[in-house]
Amino acid sequence: MAEAKLGGKVRALRRRHRLTQAALAERLGISPSYLNLIEHDRRPLTARLLLELARLFEVDLEAFREGGADDQLGDDLEEAFGDPLFDEVDVTREQLKEVAASAPGVAKGVLQLYRAYRSARAALDTMGTRLAGDLPGLDQVLLPSEEVNDLVQRAMNYWPSLEAGAEALWRDAALDGNDLARGLVAHLERVHRVEVRVVTLAESGGALRRFDPDRRVLHLAESLPPRGRTFQLAHQVGLLDLEGELDRLTADPALTSDDARALARGVLANYFAGAVLMPYERFHEAARRERHDVEVLGHRFRTSFEQVCHRLTTLRRPGAEGVPFHMVRVDIAGNISKRFSGDGIRFARFSGACPRWNVHAAFLTPGMIRVQLSRMPDGAAYFCFARTVHKDRGSYRTPQTVYALGMGCAVEHAPQLVYADGVDLDNLDAAVPIGITCRVCERTDCQQRAFPSLQQRLQLDPNVKTLALFAPVTGR
Repeated sequence: MAEAKLGGKVRALRRRHRLTQAALAERLGISPSYLNLIEHDRRPLTARLLLELARLFEVDLEAFREGGADDQLGDDLEEAFGDPLFDEVDVTREQLKEVAASAPGVAKGVLQLYRAYRSARAALDTMGTRLAGDLPGLDQVLLPSEEVNDLVQRAMNYWPSLEAGAEALWRDAALDGNDLARGLVAHLERVHRVEVRVVTLAESGGALRRFDPDRRVLHLAESLPPRGRTFQLAHQVGLLDLEGELDRLTADPALTSDDARALARGVLANYFAGAVLMPYERFHEAARRERHDVEVLGHRFRTSFEQVCHRLTTLRRPGAEGVPFHMVRVDIAGNISKRFSGDGIRFARFSGACPRWNVHAAFLTPGMIRVQLSRMPDGAAYFCFARTVHKDRGSYRTPQTVYALGMGCAVEHAPQLVYADGVDLDNLDAAVPIGITCRVCERTDCQQRAFPSLQQRLQLDPNVKTLALFAPVTGR
């Protein structure tokens, strides 16, 4: 396993506290020259020094974990500088990482300005379209979904209070896993005086779930399959039972608009619903025993493929952790509508994802599991599986919505997955070379590259045609 590179984090902590190398070295009981070697990753950071640094700077050891906040900030900054807007700016990956580590406030400010620029550009495009008369009344595009995605990522998609609420519901409502919907209906009637009615889609105004707080009536569309009704019942219970806790969680200052807070509330209620349908201890044990066979788990807990995948990413309880998964959902145009990284893999925030990810190829074989052993430019290897999923459309006239859902983990966890059977996980030479997104990927020989890399100066010879677009021409 590659040795952790922690020198940049040590240097950043020292600079934030305005200490010289000599001053910090004296406190650590080492020579300034040795500290200099550590900060440049030429000597390892020993366990003793790691603990001493955590004590001196009063930080959690998590601050030294690879793939932490500084790394994510550096990756976001690198992706932003991949925009053609910065083509004339001579900046290296190392310089961007250094800014993120030593001056995170500056890096966040640059990203905020870049997001504002993208938002303004989108608004300008929208205005041009509106002036052309094609899309009257379309408002400026905002992205509260990005704020909610960040909220989920910071929490590592694990909320102990919502898990506790789901367990309390099972206990207080005496729920029965064989007829969970009936128990949830009874709980709504007994505790909240809410009547549940199953109605046609037309009667519900086209909504799958509609709650009337004045009349205390919850309408569920008949087009919802049984598992969908149960999930929506649990969602509504969460909104009512945990109203105060949801208020607290959505008061996070990172959620800067009412839209973002409303979206976060729905995401958290969905989390609660998943915890009700798939109770932590039983689901964790079942996932381990069945080697994370998503379809088997779906049958057992009467949930969908996507619901099971979501639940697998939430198994973060201390002492009872599951496999650290990443998850991504894309549509057929490649737009990422959901993303979560529990294993350190990076996702593009401002541009399209790498076309070599097997989540895109899943559209070629609808309903079938596709597996992939892949490797990032930094050498990190992942095992992934992907499959298409579709939303219940309710009627023949409703267009079918199809997504591809990708799940994956670091290759060392892959033997715990049934999908890895028969795959030579030790042969990383056979792994598919992937990246985050074209502009920040350093692979110059990729035949699927859509844009030139930020890391390589574009040097094309009109007299030479290569297999890989934008590949630098060498030799004769």
